[in-house]
Amino acid sequence: MESLSDMLASMPQLKGAVSIEQRIRELTADPLILKWRAKHPEVDDRAIRLHLNRLYQYVKEYRNCENCPGLERCPNDFPGHYTKLTVETAGGVTYIHDRKVSCKKYVAKQTQELIRSRVRSFYVDERALTHGYSTAEILDIDHERALAVDRILDYINKTEEEGLQQTGLYLVGPFGTGKTFLMCYMLYELAKIGMTGVIVYMPDFVEDLKSMIQEPAKLKETVDLLKETDLLVFDDIGAENLNPWVRDHVMGTILNYRMNRKPTFFTSNYDLDALERHFSFTNKDGEEEHKGKRIMDRIRPFVEVVLVAGYNKRGKTGPAEARET
Repeated sequence: MESLSDMLASMPQLKGAVSIEQRIRELTADPLILKWRAKHPEVDDRAIRLHLNRLYQYVKEYRNCENCPGLERCPNDFPGHYTKLTVETAGGVTYIHDRKVSCKKYVAKQTQELIRSRVRSFYVDERALTHGYSTAEILDIDHERALAVDRILDYINKTEEEGLQQTGLYLVGPFGTGKTFLMCYMLYELAKIGMTGVIVYMPDFVEDLKSMIQEPAKLKETVDLLKETDLLVFDDIGAENLNPWVRDHVMGTILNYRMNRKPTFFTSNYDLDALERHFSFTNKDGEEEHKGKRIMDRIRPFVEVVLVAGYNKRGKTGPAEARET
């Protein structure tokens, strides 16, 4: 904070052969100071002179905020904060105290960063997680998927009212109808009330898991994250190049832990029966119907199937359509 002498010398409208007393009179005659003093009649001239530098800081930062250039170019001493004055009288003496207060833009930015920190993605476009959307915007994108959107909104509302649900949703539909987008929207909205979430793009994730065989610590950390997060989304399940180890020891472990504890969500181009056939065959071991059924016993009873209709939105460039599946 500037000293009183620096403050008085820097006031552009007061430079030159103007007395210190005149500079003080002009500062205290500022409409902002007059308005503040009207709210605090206990503030006498002695207190004003004693804390003149605080008054100057108050006026300067208030004017900066009136002409806010944005957080990135905030000229205040502490970007995103302004000076607030309070008054205290003790032993018959009045004191003016100052403190820094976060502005609305700074608070909004901090809130967004906190929300984003609660949601992690593996191989899913981050734009779909960080954009934020209104209900009207979601419905306007494609009216044909209105029923699916209504179900997502109902699920969000129920979770906000009752807390974490034990069952999740299984979004199924053609390519590019926005299943991933709807799941990202759900994660974003529930992160606002403190829930953590992870979304995993299955084709890339499965390939990465195979490389983790040589890194047991990283593998355990990843599996534990997916087991413990409040909301877990397996995106585009059924499109991965499956092998028995991923199916039985990774997916099986995660799903077995989460069932009856925390909800798991899925997006897919396959219905549940087709997904079971997918899990029943691997390139290594061929047909294994019983193992496909075993993994589906950890999915089928714990999801509600939601059909996502609509036109193919792939190829759009806006964040609302980032990786629409």
